[in-house]
Amino acid sequence: MKLKNKVIIVTGSSRGIGKEIAILLAKNGAKVVVNHSNSEAEAKATVNTIEKNDGIAFSFKADVSKKSEVTQLFNETLNRFGKIDVLINNAGVMISKELKDNSQEDFTKQFDINVRGIFNTLQEAHSKLADNGIIINVSSSTAKLMFPTYALYSASKAAVEQITRVFSKEIGRGISVNAIAPGATETELFLEGKSVEFINKLKGMNAFNRLAKPIDIAKVVLFLASDDSKWISGQVIGANGALV
Repeated sequence: MKLKNKVIIVTGSSRGIGKEIAILLAKNGAKVVVNHSNSEAEAKATVNTIEKNDGIAFSFKADVSKKSEVTQLFNETLNRFGKIDVLINNAGVMISKELKDNSQEDFTKQFDINVRGIFNTLQEAHSKLADNGIIINVSSSTAKLMFPTYALYSASKAAVEQITRVFSKEIGRGISVNAIAPGATETELFLEGKSVEFINKLKGMNAFNRLAKPIDIAKVVLFLASDDSKWISGQVIGANGALV
């Protein structure tokens, strides 16, 4: 029970990697806030899974790109649990197109959620996260790759990584700030629309010839969310099976 009595907000945790993170953290004793923006049924299902395992959780709808909703997310967590120990910025969106084909709306959506979303939560965390707390921002290994059609998504995640580094030296109060950069991970959203040939190509790019499972990423997050990781700060941890 590495996280016993820790209160943890996980943004975008109704499904995929975020869901796996929320469930694993709760199994290790954390009280978890399952945040979603537009998937209430899935968020409630995640909470139900946690509660069936004798964990503690509640779901809360908040679009991280909207500052007022992020403020409500933090305030409701404080009202219910009295503190916030760990913030995990998992919410994100990816639109895969060649640069020339992206619309202004595609640009705005990715940067609003992937970058402004973290900007909003970090501003709240600056005063509302407990002393000696932990922040984990979710980046992507694509930030180090030159994948065609990923220019805007990769750029938004590169911004996340630099914000992580700088904020780690600004926040103080014993709070550590890191990012995790997963590689290709086997989620429903990731697999949607991708050919078998492309998936096999991705598998062959890492050292283990497979895609990551969400639990592979969640286990790294579990370590980063625990006090065992406290001497690590301002870093980007690649969780990608030697992809890059």
